[in-house]
Amino acid sequence: MAHVTFIHGIANKPPAPDLLRIWREALANSADPLPLGDLGVTTSLVYWADLLYEKPDDDISAHEGVLENTAQAVDGGGGAEPPIPRTEKEKAFLDALRRHMTGLSDAEIAAEPPAVPANPQGALERVPLPWFLKKPVMNALLRDVHHYLFDVEFAPPGRPPVRIQQTIRRRFLETLGASGITAPHVVVSHSMGTVIAYDCLKRVGGCPRVDGLITLGSPLGLDEIQDQLQPEWSRDDGYPHERVAGGWANIFDRLDPVCGFDPVFANDFRKSGTPAVDDIAVQNDGAWRHSITKYLRQRDVCRALRGLLHL
Repeated sequence: MAHVTFIHGIANKPPAPDLLRIWREALANSADPLPLGDLGVTTSLVYWADLLYEKPDDDISAHEGVLENTAQAVDGGGGAEPPIPRTEKEKAFLDALRRHMTGLSDAEIAAEPPAVPANPQGALERVPLPWFLKKPVMNALLRDVHHYLFDVEFAPPGRPPVRIQQTIRRRFLETLGASGITAPHVVVSHSMGTVIAYDCLKRVGGCPRVDGLITLGSPLGLDEIQDQLQPEWSRDDGYPHERVAGGWANIFDRLDPVCGFDPVFANDFRKSGTPAVDDIAVQNDGAWRHSITKYLRQRDVCRALRGLLHL
């Protein structure tokens, strides 16, 4: 019997049981159907949206693919605000990450023009993404990745604050190390979840080993994020071979605003100087290319997962 551990990405999410069901159903209804339960594959989910958002998103339809090109599907109703840097290092990180996403000022973004701007700067201007989608994804990515990589102490209203990185790392390790998990064990990660999965598999002592890794729509290609993963990460030895016994499939859509600025990993995460990541380009439909259900319905995603699970 095989096992898949999923980990979600930026923005608010439905409750964990609903989210896991949605991901499994997307695979089962894909272009190359992969009904994990029917194949005897067990699953688990690393859930962390509750650490950053006041309550789970109750609009399940947005995440099931019914409303995939709406602002609700992008931010899950969470309404993340851009983080406030505490140090010059954090400010430099946020400014640089923001420049990848847009060359426009806050005032220009706040104006909400009706059309996609013809600004040649920044990945989001190169990607034909409407403004009502641009704003929530940029705010969610900046806030979520900042709070994780800089281990910010944070809590939604009414809850005691926790150290975000430490808490999510602990959840990741506990989920991977749960009893009853059998090999092959594959981690399927999306968006900010790819940063968490890589950080734990490469940088956290005591993290359980797995047999394969899939990253979907990952921002790990950005220099600013890679800089925060040093010294464990290096371009020549970035592959997490210490805890990933099998392959790593990195799957991306070049018009995905979260990964489109630098989606290819083979040269950034080499194994002893040799490219080892299998980069696979796909084409999702619609305006919102970052949707997890769109990725999971791709034939190439299912083929990669089948291969790592030896199905």
